[in-house]
Amino acid sequence: MQARAIVVTSGKGGVGKTTTTANIGAALAMEGEKVAVIDVDVGLRNLDVVMGLEGRVVFDLIDVLEGRCKMRQALIRDKRVENLYLLPASQTKDKASLDPKIFRAVVKHLIEDENFDRVLIDSPAGIERGFQTAAAPAEGALVVVNPEVSSVRDADRIIGLLEAGGVEENRLIVNRIRPKMVRRGDMLSVEDIGEILGLGLIGIVPEDEGILVSTNVGEPVVLRKEKTPAGEEFRNIARRIRGEKVPFPNLDEEGGFWGSLRRLFGGGR
Repeated sequence: MQARAIVVTSGKGGVGKTTTTANIGAALAMEGEKVAVIDVDVGLRNLDVVMGLEGRVVFDLIDVLEGRCKMRQALIRDKRVENLYLLPASQTKDKASLDPKIFRAVVKHLIEDENFDRVLIDSPAGIERGFQTAAAPAEGALVVVNPEVSSVRDADRIIGLLEAGGVEENRLIVNRIRPKMVRRGDMLSVEDIGEILGLGLIGIVPEDEGILVSTNVGEPVVLRKEKTPAGEEFRNIARRIRGEKVPFPNLDEEGGFWGSLRRLFGGGR
């Protein structure tokens, strides 16, 4: 991907956006990029917890936007991997505190003045003001979808809003896929989801209990010594973002017939 400011988004909550942001951000930093991950889910701050950095938060995104601190005071450097930084959200403000124009200037400052190679923006779920602010500075998007009808339907609407807003380099991550369920025809296949949404695929992350463990201990799975299927795929997604041709995992999908769903979503775009 050529985009340097990338929003990580979805149509609904609970699909794994924050975990995806933390792990891809860490994986990109492990590949040598200088990366900032920004939590825009004001009032429901979680990215700092997933990354294990909650104890180091002093200032937050709203403090920066409202001029109470400088950018470098709010940025938290992750000591486990070089060149990875977190800009946390506020737990005490609401999304009305976000100004898209000022946030766009913040991201521009990170890229142009602080020399960040990549800025990943963890968007709140839904299509309200929080999403609009998160997407405002984005040049590209990672749309995270679970293989279930409601997640895909909501993502379809998000993709339309991204394209209408001029965010053009958009890629699909299918998260929490279960190959056995796909083979039985009980879960949407990656192929079905891609056809419905009409987005280029950049990641297929399997259901993995290692994610739960890593979240509970506050350490992105890509940083843990124990290799897990999800961790390997997050590393591969980072490599694909950087332009490497990395094969997708072979899930041996034989899928069910989902023509009615394709008609429901208009057959993709």
